[in-house]
Amino acid sequence: METNSSWIYTDKVKEHFLNPKNVLKDGEDFQADGEGITGNVKCGDEMLFLLKIKDDIIQDVRWKTYGCASAIASTSALSELIKGMHIRDAYQIKPDDVVKALGGLPENKIHCSVLGDKALRVAIDNYLEKTGRKGLYKDLGARIICTCLNITDHDIEEAVKQGAHDWEKLQEHTKIGTVCGKCRKEAEELLHTYVHIFGES
Repeated sequence: METNSSWIYTDKVKEHFLNPKNVLKDGEDFQADGEGITGNVKCGDEMLFLLKIKDDIIQDVRWKTYGCASAIASTSALSELIKGMHIRDAYQIKPDDVVKALGGLPENKIHCSVLGDKALRVAIDNYLEKTGRKGLYKDLGARIICTCLNITDHDIEEAVKQGAHDWEKLQEHTKIGTVCGKCRKEAEELLHTYVHIFGES
């Protein structure tokens, strides 16, 4: 049986999976300034992200996840990337940045790199709220999916969190795809990804 090259993991992926960096150890007293939890354990993916921040610079990171090898490797790589980074820059990190840091992931595992950056943003939002700056970066890094109605990927994510788990519900929440409809394919791909992350219930 031939091995599909798209399934081959890079040495960096293997290293981060076998020796993950900055994992929260059982019983470790990590005093976090920002905490983010996202995902759904029913789908097999759940993420906890903890940040130590001083003067808006990320000093240290801890994380824990229930997920596959790609999710573990992606989060390990992400935790190394953001150390010493300003929270504004960290907030804008995309899954593609993590995939590049790993030297690539199999195409059907790219979605595993999404969970970490979302948990990171939740942790930064938590820190901003604690420091009296709630919502400061709310629209930072948002990508417009529906140009007719100016609907972003963040809008789709929020709609899924509020229960829009199919196309009809998403349209009810956002009105996406009700003008020219050209955005439907990309919007449905995002919808599928977010439902996988945040779960059906």
